[in-house]
Amino acid sequence: MDMTGKTVLITGASRGIGAEAGRVFAAAGANVMLVARSSAEITALAAEIGDKARAMTCDVGDYAQVSAAVDACVEQFGGLDVLIGNAGVIEPISRMATSDPEGWGQAIDINLKGIYYGMRAALPVMLANGGGSILTISSGAAHGPTEAWSHYNASKAGANMLNRCLHHEEGANGIRAIGLSPGTVATEMQREIKASGINPVSKLDWDVHIPADWPAKTLLWMCSPDADEFNGTEISLREEAIRRRVGLIA
Repeated sequence: MDMTGKTVLITGASRGIGAEAGRVFAAAGANVMLVARSSAEITALAAEIGDKARAMTCDVGDYAQVSAAVDACVEQFGGLDVLIGNAGVIEPISRMATSDPEGWGQAIDINLKGIYYGMRAALPVMLANGGGSILTISSGAAHGPTEAWSHYNASKAGANMLNRCLHHEEGANGIRAIGLSPGTVATEMQREIKASGINPVSKLDWDVHIPADWPAKTLLWMCSPDADEFNGTEISLREEAIRRRVGLIA
């Protein structure tokens, strides 16, 4: 997939899937705007990638900051072609009876409102230019309950519905809205889950998790016409057929 001349905004780009997506899309020729709350990591990543990358501190739970990131894409690269809604948190892991309301709400701000804010900020730019791809990181947690993950389950289910609503409203206007459920990925989030010791996911061996570059490469493939059939739906990277189609396995 040649992304030369395209501009990609990646939230949660400081580590894990977001950081790998920055590397993968830049290698494919794209300009990448790396945003996250932690400036040191994204600044270092932008320096690693080179001229095609910019770093911008951004809390996706604040619409003004998300809107400013989209404006920066337009000012520095001339537009916005792909939005990757990747920013997400799993902490604080807790059963509902003992959960911290403030921490629970902050997770919703990032995992759900952050997805909406990205869509809301990106859409006017994309629609004015004839379309674009809005790719949202979902989860198997969007489709069923998990002990001590009420914030994560609820927010991912909401993000999945936002993806479907976006397709319903703007699919005919050139907006490609696709979700990606990557399965368990070898990232810092999995270390946090492991440390909690709660629910079966925390008991998984580390070697069962896929590397972060797999979903990153899948996101690149999702920008191609080969993924058009999935518009308005969610792709599961747990499926062997998808892994093969993307070229992750033989």
